[in-house]
Amino acid sequence: MNGVTIATPLTKLVGVRHPIVQTGMGWVAGPRLVSATANAGALGILASATMTPDQLRAAVREVRSRTDAPFGVNLRADASDAAERVRIIVEEGVRVASFALAPSRELIARLRDAGVIVIPSIGARRHAEKVAAWGADAVVVQGSEGGGHTGNVATTVLLPQVVDAVDIPVVAAGGFFEGRGLVAALAYGAAGVAMGTRFLLTSDSTVPRAVQARYLEASVQDVTVTTKVDGLPHRMLRSELVDTLERSGRTAALLRAVRHAASFRKLSGLSWARMVRDGLAMKHGKELTWSQVLLAANTPMLLRASMVDGRTDLGVMASGQVAGLIEDLPSCAELVERIMAEAHATLGRLPQAT
Repeated sequence: MNGVTIATPLTKLVGVRHPIVQTGMGWVAGPRLVSATANAGALGILASATMTPDQLRAAVREVRSRTDAPFGVNLRADASDAAERVRIIVEEGVRVASFALAPSRELIARLRDAGVIVIPSIGARRHAEKVAAWGADAVVVQGSEGGGHTGNVATTVLLPQVVDAVDIPVVAAGGFFEGRGLVAALAYGAAGVAMGTRFLLTSDSTVPRAVQARYLEASVQDVTVTTKVDGLPHRMLRSELVDTLERSGRTAALLRAVRHAASFRKLSGLSWARMVRDGLAMKHGKELTWSQVLLAANTPMLLRASMVDGRTDLGVMASGQVAGLIEDLPSCAELVERIMAEAHATLGRLPQAT
C-alpha cells in the first residue's frame, strides 16, 4: 500500500487514513464495496434505505466480519422506522451515521449521545448551518455535478459558501474522481471528498459488468438531469428508457409509480400503512406534492433493475458527470492508492509562494 497520507479534520474525526468517502448508493453500497473501501483506508458508507432493518443488521455484521476499519451507514431521516435503524447502528457499534436528508435535532442528539458520528449530506448553505447548529459533526456538500438527486449549484460555488458558513469539517461531493480534485477540494477548505460514481466503477462493486460498461462508454454529454423519474431533478445516464420517461404523460407516469410502489412494498416487506407514513414524512421533509410523493416510488425499483438485475432497458443509472471521464475499473485499494499518489504529485507541482 502506498504510504502517502494527508491528515485532515475528517480523517481525525472518523479515524480513517485517507480523506476520501464512498457514498451510500442504494443497491450499490453493500457489504462488499463498503468493506473494500474501509480496508483501503477510506470511509465506506453502507446504503440502508433499500434494506429492511433485519437486512441492515446482517449487512453491518457482514462488513464487520470483513474489516476492522471504521465505516458508516446511510439512513433516511424521514423514514418511519428511522428510530429502529438508529438503534441497530448504536447496538452494532457503527462509527458513522450519514443522512441524505437533514436529520432532526433529536435524532442527532441520540446518535451523538451514543458516540456515533453524524454526517448529513446537504445541498445548500442554509441546510449546513441548520444541522451544524443542531450538533452534526461534519457535513457532505454535493454540488450539481453529482449523481442521483441534485441541485443546480455547482460544487465550486456551493463548497466555499458552506466552508465559510460552518465550523465543522466539510466534505466535498459532486465532480470528484481523482487526486487533482482532492487537492482542489482541500484548497477550498474542505476536509476531504466524497465519491459515488467513481466507487460504483470499481472491481469491488457488485454492479453488473455490463452496466459498468455502459458507464465507461458514456461521454460527459451522455449524463443528463431529468425530473421524470420521481418529480425531482435526478442526474443519470441518458438511455432509451430515460427518453421514454421524458416523453410519457402524467397519467402513465403515475400508473407506473403505483406499480413500482406495489413491487417495492413486496420486496421490502413494508406494509401499505408504513409506506403511507413514509410518504407523508417525505412530503413534509422535501415539500413535495402528492404526485411527487407517488412518483418517488419509481426511484428504488428503476435503480434496482439496473444496479442489481443488469436490465438497463428497464432501469435507470444514476450517475455523476464524472462518468464521462472514467475509463477503468480498479479495485478500491488501487483507486484510493492512486488518488493519494496523484494528490501528492499535484501538491509537488504547485508553484511555491515567495
